[in-house]
Order: sequence, then structure tokens, then C-alpha cells
Amino acid sequence: MSHINSKLQPPFQKTLISVGLALSAIALSPITANAAPLAGSKPNILYIVADDLGYSDLSAFGGEIRTPNIDSLVKTGRILSNYHTSTVCAVTRSMLYSGTDHHLVGEGTMGAPNDERAGLPGYEGYLNNKSLSIAELLRDGGYHTYIAGKWHLGSTLNSTQNKTPDQWGFERSFTLLGGATGNHFGHETIASHAYTQNGAYVAPPVLDAKGQPWYDTNGYTDTLIANIDENIADGKPFAAYATYTSPHWPLQVPEPWLSQYAGFYDAGYDVVRNRRLLRQKQLGLVPNDYTVASQPLPNALTASPASTNNGTLSASYINADTVQTGNTANIDYHAGVVDPNWASLTAAQKKTQARYFEIYAGQVSNLDYNIGRLIQHLKDIGQYNNTFIVFHSDNGAEGWPISTAQDTTNFNNFGNLGKDQFSFPAGQKTNVQYGLRWAEVSATPFRLTKGFTTEGGTSVPTIVHLPGQTVQYPTLRDFAHVRDSAPTLLELAGIAQPSTPATITDVNGAGTTGVNGLPLVVYNGRNVYPITGLSLLSELEGTSTGPLHTEPVGEEQYGRAYLRSGPWKALWVEPPYGPADGHWQLYNIVTDRTEINDLSASNPTIVSDLYLLWKDYLHNTGGVEPKRPVGYY
Repeated sequence: MSHINSKLQPPFQKTLISVGLALSAIALSPITANAAPLAGSKPNILYIVADDLGYSDLSAFGGEIRTPNIDSLVKTGRILSNYHTSTVCAVTRSMLYSGTDHHLVGEGTMGAPNDERAGLPGYEGYLNNKSLSIAELLRDGGYHTYIAGKWHLGSTLNSTQNKTPDQWGFERSFTLLGGATGNHFGHETIASHAYTQNGAYVAPPVLDAKGQPWYDTNGYTDTLIANIDENIADGKPFAAYATYTSPHWPLQVPEPWLSQYAGFYDAGYDVVRNRRLLRQKQLGLVPNDYTVASQPLPNALTASPASTNNGTLSASYINADTVQTGNTANIDYHAGVVDPNWASLTAAQKKTQARYFEIYAGQVSNLDYNIGRLIQHLKDIGQYNNTFIVFHSDNGAEGWPISTAQDTTNFNNFGNLGKDQFSFPAGQKTNVQYGLRWAEVSATPFRLTKGFTTEGGTSVPTIVHLPGQTVQYPTLRDFAHVRDSAPTLLELAGIAQPSTPATITDVNGAGTTGVNGLPLVVYNGRNVYPITGLSLLSELEGTSTGPLHTEPVGEEQYGRAYLRSGPWKALWVEPPYGPADGHWQLYNIVTDRTEINDLSASNPTIVSDLYLLWKDYLHNTGGVEPKRPVGYY
């Protein structure tokens, strides 16, 4: 039991081990019967999205954080261990709702870019008018449609573009419009235009349904339960999206969760990471021959320097094209970040850093509590057995770098960490993030974090429960993608994908083809991009005869890139996070998902072939590789 945190009480230690062994054993059992909706009824849909949750944070994915409700969902569901999103939240959400690549539907990068791509089609920074919306399709197919939580795809009411959820097919909505809140306890005014409810700007309540100070994760759950109850008597199925802003920074959570993990993380980054890796082996999530997880970033007491011309008009930056096209003049790149390892921290920094992750863990447990509330409510109203439930994170773990000055400020106001900051004087306010090192822990066993095209940036914990399912199905290890969500839901609901070719200019002035001549289809008088994801339903039910994705799958975000084909993954990340010479790395992604062994030097032809496939991907989606690759941090 040495891998279990010494701060855990003996009963909980025993629970962790027994749950881990039970999950591992169940995952090896065959599917005995396919789950199916109740006779004569379309299934309900409950779609749960966490914000910046890392791959290993849940108990069922190797973490030490208490998530009993998600564990219970696993026991009557199925883990998808190889499910991928994009690298950042808005980009993922654009594909979640549209079912096609983000470059086509307005989120070529998160928000409108300020470089040479500004104004190009697909770089609007919001869900554009050539997008389908799964909410519209489900609504028009007979579903009630609800969303509570984060939107991040448009912020203007009653607009022909840059739209809010009520204009995209959600019958009831209460959403944070932007990508993050400054305070999970609310306090925004209507004038801030931060939140909307059913097509009107609103302020969060002061108190929640229980008379307690409003906290967004609790409040979103209250709203969604009320939405479901509002129309449950009419017999129509519902599609309810719980798009939580937890555990996104600022790390805040009410009691009892705020104090729940005191002392759990005093041993530091490496110890917690290694314990998680060991549990992942016990659970069967990673092979037993993984002696280590992917390598953490080097110890950095000072930031590595940028190239001489970085940030100047004469700079010529290394990007994903330079090596492959032989342009050796491109040599410039940005600076690194201060990123000390645990041994390099002072005692005060260690205390503060450990507290950050205690609060984060409490936030994850509160998220689990609210997921439990949703599931229990479905059981209470007799709808659980006829509900398709999906849970996943929107991207990899958040690794926003933390400055020494920020650590010092937080240490000086240690008692205020994780609390509602509204009433504190300006000099006592804190802003809690957990930084790159804890993000590497959350990403275990994968490499790097949110914002990167590595597995750590795009592999997310994912669980699916089929209607009527009562036992755990074997872990689904095939590659799947967030674009597959919309077609899966449509097949489940018995709703056809739009497929009528566009023949005339639509109401928004769009012609019959999109970027680079890509054919459009018609839906509700609009010419839109068709769904390009593939339905996962047969794989979830255990009736498929092979892997879902046999075609190449590509990505580009912030100039970082990958192309997967067969067992290979070609990966490009700029210096200093990637190779100093800017070459494309190559991994056997079947045997090396931790991206440790770069095989590019011995397989140059494979690298060249995958690069050309990636160029095809960019062309076919209207993507543009920026001249200066740089992450959103």
C-alpha cells in the first residue's frame, strides 16, 4: 500500500484498493447483452463536460481524489481510454456541437487571432453560420434541449452571428458566455454581460436553491434539474448539457470540500504522479511495462532565453513547415518559462503549492457531488434507465505558469486561498491556479498539458453509460474524437444527419461550397458544413467489427500540430517545448502513447508522408499554420 497517500485514513485506503481491483476485473469481462432504450421511447441524453480536468484526476483513471459518483457511473458504464478533444476549450466545444473540424466553423484558434490569419474564414472566434448545431438537430427531432454552464462560442444576443445558446437550438439556457469566470461564487452584474439565461443577460443569484451562497457548479446543477422537471410530464425526451466551469481556475470551492484534502499533497509532484501511474497499471489503463510516465519538463529556475530576434520585425520563426520545406532561415522561437521542480522550491512555496492542489482536489470532489445529484435525480424521476450519459473533460490539464510573485502573494494570504474573494480587501485577494507541475501530475501518464497537441493536451477522461446498462463494459481503447459526439447522439436518437447538397445561395449569403470548394449541405435554409465525425454507437454497444477511425486524423492549434494514421503519430511542437531544431517527431502511438521514443530519425519517409497528409488536412479544413507558433499562455 505504499503507493497510497499516507494522509488517507485506513478505511479509505481499503476503498481505493478494492475499487481499483473491482474496476480492473470488470473491465476484462465480456459484454453480455447490449443495452437498449426502453421500448417505445427515444432515450434522454445527459452530456456532462468538465473544464480542464486532467486525465488521471478521477479515481477511475488512477487519481486519489474522491469521486464516488463517477466511480458508480463507471460500474454501469464504460471507460473510453483513448478519447480525444482539441487542445483548448472553445475549440473543442465548436466540434462538440457541430460535429466537424473547428477550422471550418469559426474556431480556427480560440478566439479571433491577431496575426496574419485575422479575418480569414473559419477564424471568426465564435461558432459561425456555416455550422450545424446538435442542439438544433435534437430540438427539431423532438427533444427538449437544455444547457447550463460554460458556452464560450458567442456572446451577442439576437444577433445574426456571434450567437448565444438560445439562438443555437437550446430551449432553456443558463450560461457563462466567456471562457472563464473571475469568481466561481458569482457577483457579476447584469451590465457585465457575463451570463445569459434564455436569451437575456442576467446576474448570478446571490443565494442558491438551498439558501447558501451561490457557487457556479452547484447552481448549474440546480438549473439543469429544474429544466428537466419543467417539461418531464409531456413525455418528450430531453438532451441536457451540463457544461461545468469546474475545475477551471480560479481554484475555489465551498466547505466542506475546501478543507477535505488538507495534507494530501505535501509529498510533492513526483510522488503523487508515480502513485497515480501505479494505480493506472492496476486498473489496466496503461501497460504494466510503463516503468515511468512521460518525462516532465526540465527543472527551470529561470526561463530559457528566446532567440535573438524573437518579437522583432526581422524575426523568422520555426514552424511546422520550415524543416519539411527546407527553409533553414527560420530559426526564431519564444522564451521558456520558470518551472522549478519540487526539490527546488522553498518551504513556503511547497506549502503554497500543496495547498493549490488540495483546493483543486476539493473542486473535483464537488464536481463529482453534483454529477451524483444529476444521476440521482434521474433515478428519482424514473428516467435513469432511459438516459444516455456521457462525461468527459474539454481538454487536457491546465498548465498556466505561475510566477514567484504570485506564489508569494498567495502565501502571504494563505488563509484566503480557495475562498470567495469578493469581500476581501484588494491587498488580500488571491488568484489560485496550480501551474505546470501539477498539470503534469493531472496529465499522468501523458506528456505536456492543455494547449499542446501531445497526448497530455488532447487525451481526456471519458465515460459513457448506455440506456438500460447495468454492468460495466470492457474499456474501449480505440481512438475516438470529440467530432464523433454529434453523429453518435443523432444515431441514438434516430435522427438523420443533414445531407441535401446546397444548390443555391442561402439566407446568410453563403454559396454552395465552403473553404477550398468543400461542398455544403442545407439545413433550415442555411448552407452548412456536414458532420465529419463518425458515430461511436456500434462500438459502445459492442457490435462493431473494427476500429472506428481508419482514416488519417489531423489537428493544428497555436501552430502546434499532429497527424495520426495507423500506428503512427507525427507531432510538431515549437521550441523550447519541442525539439530545438524544429523537426517533426514520430511516435508509434499504439505502443508509446506517452510519447517517449521519438522514431523520426530512423523513419524519415514515414515522417514525410504524414507531413503531406497533415498539409492535406489543413487545406481541406481551411487551416493556416501561423508564421509564429506560440501557445495561449
